[in-house]
Amino acid sequence: MARLDVAVVDHGAGNLVSIEHALAAAGAAPRRVDSPAEIEGAGLLLVPGVGAAAPAMHRLRRAGLDRAIVDWLDAGRPLLGICLGMQLLFEGSDEDGARTLGVIPGRVRRLVGAPTLPHIGWNQVNRRREHPIFEGIGPAADLYFVHSYAGAPVGDDAGAWTLAETDHGSRFVSAVARDHVVGLQFHPELSGQIGLRILGNVLRWAARWPASPGESATLPSKLPTPITAA
Repeated sequence: MARLDVAVVDHGAGNLVSIEHALAAAGAAPRRVDSPAEIEGAGLLLVPGVGAAAPAMHRLRRAGLDRAIVDWLDAGRPLLGICLGMQLLFEGSDEDGARTLGVIPGRVRRLVGAPTLPHIGWNQVNRRREHPIFEGIGPAADLYFVHSYAGAPVGDDAGAWTLAETDHGSRFVSAVARDHVVGLQFHPELSGQIGLRILGNVLRWAARWPASPGESATLPSKLPTPITAA
């Protein structure tokens, strides 16, 4: 059975091996990309990572991937951002003053009132609305985090972007979703069976979007069944 082609953006931050292994277990065919030309043909663009925004954006701009990511989204094609990859979707980061991709109105800010920083370990992800990526997942699932900053949507569309929130001292946005964009502050690839179920859901969600402008997705109607959440 055909597997979804997932282009994993290599911007020099994070352990790509973990996300590649998790994607493969969830039913995808992941491949690393570090140039715009390599993105073409993918069914999902994934921006992963840990670390700081400025060096990641420097590498994206040097490779022309910053413009390629925005063009991908302008074409209505599905994207998943994980941890730093989600943060890069905002307009800028207070961590190092970086100007980021500007897809989501708002900035990445340091967690307020956090009992520990970085925020490392399992914590509840409380959904504010339903979304296909959480199909079969409990309403307050424990998922794995490693971060000190989080994106904060602002303006009239803040509620439309906010998918889930988590408490660590104060409340922060732990997942965003709108149209063909999903961002996760937690690491599904490090979150055991539930994380694999979420990645499997993401694959099926991505398969609903056109493979390229003006085309229909060419994937089979049924992707491999994800590992059931515990």
